[in-house]
Amino acid sequence: MISFSIVIQFILTAILTLAVLLQKSSSIGLGAYSGSNESVFGAKGPAGFLTKATFAVGVLFIINTVFLTYSFNKEKNKSVIDSVKVLTPTQNIPAK
Repeated sequence: MISFSIVIQFILTAILTLAVLLQKSSSIGLGAYSGSNESVFGAKGPAGFLTKATFAVGVLFIINTVFLTYSFNKEKNKSVIDSVKVLTPTQNIPAK
């Protein structure tokens, strides 16, 4: 299940990155490649659709991230700090 979630996380990352890059910004960016036919997406063009799609993919990304965090934390009950050996000052003095 964790492996499947990691694959989904990579897919969501790629989709989210593309959705952000395709949006119009102050500079033209990759938004020039999204097309100019505004009738497919309505009167506002692809801006409204891409904004909603970006929000939806972002929410899915956050939910999957929380699930992965919970799964890894549940699987590993010990912290890395628990495995560190602590030396007291008396243990550091070499014996003569």
